[in-house]
Amino acid sequence: MPPPGRFGFAKSPAGQRMADTSITGARVARELDALVRVYGKPACIVSDNGTEFTSRAILKRAGDNDVDWHYIDPGKPTQNAFIESFNGSLRDELLNEEIFDTLDDARRKLALWRYDYNNVRPHSSLENQTPAEARRALEQFEGSAHDALAQTDDDEYDRKLSL
Repeated sequence: MPPPGRFGFAKSPAGQRMADTSITGARVARELDALVRVYGKPACIVSDNGTEFTSRAILKRAGDNDVDWHYIDPGKPTQNAFIESFNGSLRDELLNEEIFDTLDDARRKLALWRYDYNNVRPHSSLENQTPAEARRALEQFEGSAHDALAQTDDDEYDRKLSL
């Protein structure tokens, strides 16, 4: 087991994070498949060139699912400014403020932070709505974006995913 506080956090779409001691491309592909079941298939995924995103598992998944995968240029994080902003919030509000004694402790603290980030705290970029409120508004919108998010009838499943 790694020393306390030495855990990896992998980036994934929709503001979701997973905590583990090592995250492979195959694991990222499984997490993406789970997100697609909930939110629907994206038109494109943008990522850096990290090994978990350039693995055979990811390249195969992108090809099998007809999803364009765009890699930002090495050393150009501003090409994916949205995730860089999110990473800054995660780093400043959680990673720099907490000590993780165990992997379970890291997962618990991450889940609490994620719940606050998505359901409690308004975001200026979303017209001072929480991401959950913005998602509900998008789901009610009648127009071209109406089917942008997958619909689910299982409120308990949604609640568990938001933690």
